[in-house]
Amino acid sequence: MGKLYVVGTFDTKEPELRFAAEAARSTGAEVLLVDVSTQGSPGGADFDPATVASFHPDGASAVLERTDRGEAVTAMAEALSAFFRTRDDIGGVLGLGGSGNTVLVTEAMRTLPVGTPKLMLSTVASGNTAPYVGPNDIAMMYSVVDIAGLNAISRRIIANAAYAAAGMVQGKIPSHEGDKPAIGMTMFGVTTQCVTQARKKLEDRFDVAVFHATGIGGQSMEKLAESGFLRGMLDVTTTEVADHLVGGVFPCTDDRFGAAIRTRLPYVGSVGAVDMVNFGAMETVPKEFRNRNLHVHNAQVTLMRTTPEENRAIGKFIVERVNRMEGPVRFFLPLKGVSIIDAPGMPFHDPEADAALFETIRAEWIDAPNRKLIELDNNINDQAFSDAIAETFLELIR
Repeated sequence: MGKLYVVGTFDTKEPELRFAAEAARSTGAEVLLVDVSTQGSPGGADFDPATVASFHPDGASAVLERTDRGEAVTAMAEALSAFFRTRDDIGGVLGLGGSGNTVLVTEAMRTLPVGTPKLMLSTVASGNTAPYVGPNDIAMMYSVVDIAGLNAISRRIIANAAYAAAGMVQGKIPSHEGDKPAIGMTMFGVTTQCVTQARKKLEDRFDVAVFHATGIGGQSMEKLAESGFLRGMLDVTTTEVADHLVGGVFPCTDDRFGAAIRTRLPYVGSVGAVDMVNFGAMETVPKEFRNRNLHVHNAQVTLMRTTPEENRAIGKFIVERVNRMEGPVRFFLPLKGVSIIDAPGMPFHDPEADAALFETIRAEWIDAPNRKLIELDNNINDQAFSDAIAETFLELIR
């Protein structure tokens, strides 16, 4: 059983942090207090600000000698993230604070593996928590009153948070002998047929976790891969790259494909649904795109067909990262269309745009013993294509 790290700023929240620590200790949890103050500290924590700040790449002075509070908080968040990476006894993390401390602590929480308990008691937890949580299993708990003094209300809420965090740290997860190794697949509505067909060929041997490629979906799959939950990835649907580069509502980040690079897990990928950029309802489509080839997917989602120029940029983004993968890799090009609506007679059928995508990937591909580019004369949703990616994955994972 690891220790519960209680994290916050002692210069403004010392009584509340100590109260939380004592509540957690009363349950039998072993607790360590971490002070991430940036404007002076009363001392008394197990890890003081200077200790945490020393893990910043540029040293403690890069954190503690900044006069701008926002810059200091950003630097301390980087230092706390690095500090967490050096600890091998973290059973869970409990953070307390307002908006600044929430940003600071949750950034560091996001570096921890999925499954490590993370609870943030925050004044901003009743609003949009997506920027704090991302693809991670961070529990956000609203403080109701400001974390500014102990009173009948705050004591109850802080204690509840402490008991919850301590319970997660001390709880034992029952094992299940019937569990199969897990793998991840990415899917969008227009690649559902492909993924469903491939999944049926794999689910007798694997727990197949399917991730909706809505920006956070790809991040979630990669986070699970880096947390050790996945044995491999079938990254069929990489549409989030199109939104990232063109400005859609379901973007990935620049670190897309980073987990496959770092973990060297078996990876089978493709270019599913990169023929489209996603927006909300038709009236939300930016003015500069109103004259483009638009398709109403449903009342809340409007799709825009990517151009040859955009597809060249998408192909370059993907191939540059796949070329850096050192694990077993196979990447598939479906030459007759990358989605169900990129086929003859369908609204996004555009051979010129697809050709720009394929030609870019071919031109910049670096072949290697571990890494092969495979072209199939199919639409991505054809049974033959699904069979090929499933069978290839089985060969790689053997």
